Amino acid sequence: MKVIFLKDVKGTGKKGEVKDVADGYARNYLLKHKLAEEATKANLDALNAKKKKNAQREQEEKDEAIDFKNKLADLTVKVKAKSGEGGTLFGSVTNKHIADTLKKDYGYKIDKRRIELDEPIRSLGHTRVPVKLHHEVTGTIQVQVVAE
Repeated sequence: MKVIFLKDVKGTGKKGEVKDVADGYARNYLLKHKLAEEATKANLDALNAKKKKNAQREQEEKDEAIDFKNKLADLTVKVKAKSGEGGTLFGSVTNKHIADTLKKDYGYKIDKRRIELDEPIRSLGHTRVPVKLHHEVTGTIQVQVVAE
């Protein structure tokens, strides 16, 4: 019997997958526990429509991320920090400081975990910082650390 999996079933199939399984297994376990539904024409059409909708939504999210990447490319984020002699900072500038400055000064809300700073910035000057906007799109922002 052909079934469409509604949830992941270990060792049998993943959600959204269409597979041929034994009739007894389908009737007595998968259908009974609402883990799968029978693969009728209507159910297959609904599955295809759902997949198409998800693909379209994913593409829209990617396009928005690309637009945002282009906005961030022109942006220089100025972060103020206390510094000593020779341009070294008391402490450091972290991805949290950058995210807070972006939100407060520019109105862009970016999660601090998406700012991929290898190690905190410990000196004055310009630094290019990668920002993960989408799983396929990574932008960069220019961070300028200035003395307070």
